[in-house]
Amino acid sequence: MTTSHTDTLPARGPEAVTVSITRRVDPLRVTEATHWVQEGVNLANTWPGFLGSGWVRASATSHEWHMLYRFADEPSLDAWEHSEHRQAWLAEGRDLVEDRTVIRRTGIEGWFDAPSATTDLEAPFAPPRWKQAVTIWLGFFPVNLVFTWLVGLAVPGWDAILMPLRVLITTAILTPIMAYWVLPWVTGLLQPWLQRRRTT
Repeated sequence: MTTSHTDTLPARGPEAVTVSITRRVDPLRVTEATHWVQEGVNLANTWPGFLGSGWVRASATSHEWHMLYRFADEPSLDAWEHSEHRQAWLAEGRDLVEDRTVIRRTGIEGWFDAPSATTDLEAPFAPPRWKQAVTIWLGFFPVNLVFTWLVGLAVPGWDAILMPLRVLITTAILTPIMAYWVLPWVTGLLQPWLQRRRTT
C-alpha cells in the first residue's frame, strides 16, 4: 500500500487553487458588468497569495461569462473569498450577474475549463493533457524567445553569468508574466480547439 511509505516521502508544498465561475450577465448592462469585473480583478490583485485571473465569453453575443482566478493555496483563497472587501464587491454586482457554477481545481488544469454554459450537474470538459501542454508551449516559447533576445541586448555579459543563475532570473521574471497575462490570453484564444471533443 502506498500509505505505508508516507514517512519516507518528501512533504508536498501547498497546491495553487484555480476557481472557475460561470456567470450570466444582464445583456442590458454589459458595460457596467465589464467595469465591475475589472474592479474585482484589481481588488484581488492586492490580496496576499493572488496569482492571476482572466475571463472569456463563448462568443460576442453570449451572456455566459467564464471567469477564472487563482490563489497560491487554500488558506489564502479562503481569506479572499470571506473578506469584507470581496463581499462588498459582490454586493455591488448583485443586479448585474448571476452565478451559475463555481468549481475549484488544483494544478494547472483550472485554466483550461470551457467558457460555455454548464449546470450544477455537469462538470466542464477538460482538454487532453497534450493539448494543455501545446497551449502552454505556444505561450511560453515566444515570451521566452523575446525575453532572451532583449536581455542579451540590454545586459552586457549575460552569457557569462552561471547558467543556474540565468535560469533562476529568467523563470522568476517569466512565471508571473505567464500566469497573469499570457496563459489566460492564450487559453481564451484557443478555447474552440481546446474544447473540441473527439467524435467517433
